[in-house]
Amino acid sequence: MEKLRTYLNGMPLADQSAFADRCGTTIGYLRKAISTSSKLDGKTCIAIERESAGRVHCEDLRPDADWAYLRNSVAASPAGEVANG
Repeated sequence: MEKLRTYLNGMPLADQSAFADRCGTTIGYLRKAISTSSKLDGKTCIAIERESAGRVHCEDLRPDADWAYLRNSVAASPAGEVANG
């Protein structure tokens, strides 16, 4: 969460609010999550990584999640492939 705090602190307040909006949340929610060390949901983590252009990674926000598995699964699976079980 420290990377997110640093990233947000590096931009003007209006830009912080716009960033949070693009991530589907509010700057108040992000600031509260940072200050209370709350766990952000996966959707929000992905949006933050996308909207920060990779400056803040999902792994920085939720080190408890196996992001490497998800990244490798997406890279290894051709589009439209369905696993047979």
